[in-house]
Amino acid sequence: MKKNSIKNTRINGEVQRVLAEIIRNGIKDPRIAPLTSVVSVEVAPDLKTCKAWISVLGDEKAIADTLEGLKSAEGYIKSKLAREINLRNTPEIRFVMDQSIAYGVSMSKKIDEVTKDLKEERQKEDDL
Repeated sequence: MKKNSIKNTRINGEVQRVLAEIIRNGIKDPRIAPLTSVVSVEVAPDLKTCKAWISVLGDEKAIADTLEGLKSAEGYIKSKLAREINLRNTPEIRFVMDQSIAYGVSMSKKIDEVTKDLKEERQKEDDL
């Protein structure tokens, strides 16, 4: 199976959907932040491993606690995933923190600050 085959793309989407559901409703660990989302999933073509990029809304402590909670719940998550998705092999899941959403928010704030400063400068020039 090629890495970007249609079958692999469908498996990635299904694993992402089920993982998000398990994290949202199945895990009762208080370390996992309530605003944790599965941004992307990449299942290896041999279906043995899986990288799940997650995003957590919160500070650095919430992010670290969420990763720790997810790592401790890997066995439970894998068993729920095996029940939900009928695959030949249930992949070993590795959680990776996705910083793209936080990066986008910070860049948006910086752009807003710069445009605000430019408007203020233009306003001062117009007043002169």
